[in-house]
Amino acid sequence: MPLIVGAGSVIAFCAIAGWIFTTWLRVRHGYPLENSWGKAVYPQKNEELSERIKLLSQENAQLRAELGAIKDRLVNVERIVTDSSLHLTNEIESLRGPSN
Repeated sequence: MPLIVGAGSVIAFCAIAGWIFTTWLRVRHGYPLENSWGKAVYPQKNEELSERIKLLSQENAQLRAELGAIKDRLVNVERIVTDSSLHLTNEIESLRGPSN
């Protein structure tokens, strides 16, 4: 019985020491601390971060507009490709002559 209690104490100590060590590493390297739900305890908000978010939002809107233009072009290309093949099929059928 004392062996089980001693082993449990050692395991608990190792778990707590590991948690303290990982928290220390996060603080040392500038990562925000998280609560048990994964949310930042003290979220960093500064002007640089706000400016970066604004620039990324503008770039996102620009890329979405470009994607819309590319989709429109693709629709036109698909229409041209399918219409010309239908037209070609009709021409071939007309050259074969009347069907008997």
